[in-house]
Amino acid sequence: MTGKQHIVVIGAGYAGLAAARRLAGRAGTARITVVDARAEFVERVRLHQQVAGQRLRRWNLAEELERKGIRFVQARATRIDAVGKRIELDGGDCVDYDVLIYALGSLADTGGVPGAAEFAKSVATPEVSSWTVNGGTIAVVGAGATGIELAAEIAESQRDSRVVLLSADEPGAWLSAKAVAHIRAVLEKLGVEIRADVKVVEVTADGVRLAGGEFVGAETTVWTTGFAVPELAARAGLAVDGAGRVLTDETLRSISHPEIYAAGDSAVIAGPGERSLRMACATALPTGKYAADVVAARLRGREPGDLRFRYVLQCISLGRRDAVVQLLHADDTPARTVLRGRLGARVKELIVRGAAAAAGLR
Repeated sequence: MTGKQHIVVIGAGYAGLAAARRLAGRAGTARITVVDARAEFVERVRLHQQVAGQRLRRWNLAEELERKGIRFVQARATRIDAVGKRIELDGGDCVDYDVLIYALGSLADTGGVPGAAEFAKSVATPEVSSWTVNGGTIAVVGAGATGIELAAEIAESQRDSRVVLLSADEPGAWLSAKAVAHIRAVLEKLGVEIRADVKVVEVTADGVRLAGGEFVGAETTVWTTGFAVPELAARAGLAVDGAGRVLTDETLRSISHPEIYAAGDSAVIAGPGERSLRMACATALPTGKYAADVVAARLRGREPGDLRFRYVLQCISLGRRDAVVQLLHADDTPARTVLRGRLGARVKELIVRGAAAAAGLR
């Protein structure tokens, strides 16, 4: 690469901010622009706290980025012209790029079940998490990390509410037996009704219907069964997988468009055990930084080193006073060590605060 390059990052989540911040210190004279529809950064990993009535800290993206010499454009990217190397924005403007880092993250996956998109609420993004619990019965569909954290947070802070956790699997089933047992014990102590052998086949305005016909009434239904990605990359003609995530090589470069890199939830990234890395803050931060390192190295005419990555732990909060911190093997499978209770809660809080700092937020 020669001349004064323009590097554009679309997406100001953990991956995008980590990439932009890293580039600001390593990309020499290159101009850096971040494009995002949001004016503020809100910690996605705390959104379950927000809907339970807690106030979250917000960072002004323009202030945070521009003090590092990074231009911020608040707009929604509506189209990528991969041939002309141009991003079209919802206000009618365009941003040209020499190098693009695609870090749009993910959003709620409500497809496949009738009524989920129309009637269920979500905590997948700040835009869909502006609601708060108003009592009554809350049906939480999905017992992954998001569903567990949400059910525990609501049950702890809204003691007059009835919380029902609905899933085909035991909460935390992918973790160690010790972690699974602790999660169930804490949820039950908080009064959460766990239905771990059911499948939701329909969502209505006043509850959910299970396979077999049983109806579970609820004033609020929250959908936490998984994540999807924006369609922008697929519409632009980039090589993507069946879910729409950008297919990348070992340096996070698009396998179809060499001037585009991808990081975080919207990328398919080879990981340990011949599996792609999972959607997580723990994936977004290091891959965002690595994408920046690759771009900076190639700006100087050098080839980057390999991505050195492994998961160390996974943490799940169980309200404000308890949590599970599961240590992991290099292949992302659970190790024997599990931190629980107040110690787990303190460690989880430190990790969440550290994630914001790692993204360059003061």
